[in-house]
Amino acid sequence: MLPRAAAFLAVLAFLAPALAPAAEDENPKKGKRPGLELRATPRFSFSPAEIFFTAELKGGDDTEEVYCPEVEWEWGDGGKSVQEADCDPWTPTTKIERRFTAHHVFQFAGLYRTKVTLRKSGKNITSQTVQVTVRAGLGDISPEPGE
Repeated sequence: MLPRAAAFLAVLAFLAPALAPAAEDENPKKGKRPGLELRATPRFSFSPAEIFFTAELKGGDDTEEVYCPEVEWEWGDGGKSVQEADCDPWTPTTKIERRFTAHHVFQFAGLYRTKVTLRKSGKNITSQTVQVTVRAGLGDISPEPGE
């Protein structure tokens, strides 16, 4: 019985490198992709409401794949904004921008789902949404959210 076990272990040791998953850093352009966090301040307000948004890449590696993205904001009220950066060429020592900010004024009461999308060369890298609640302020006769 012992010779069979030894033969099995020898075969397993021979095949182990071929069966192992590829290391992430074999391709220097592809690293661990960061996650995207989106915050709105405040998330509850009265109209007209000026809301400040922060999108932040968390974790992951500084790779060319996430360097210098186009940032698109869809406000949830029919409006949209796009920010394009003018960046220096990528080098392996380049640090990526991890924080993107914008502000938007919601004129009327409502529930607004704001979405931020990061793109590179026309391809979506990542996106995230956050909901903002705006209640009717002085002079706003629009219906309350949820009515």
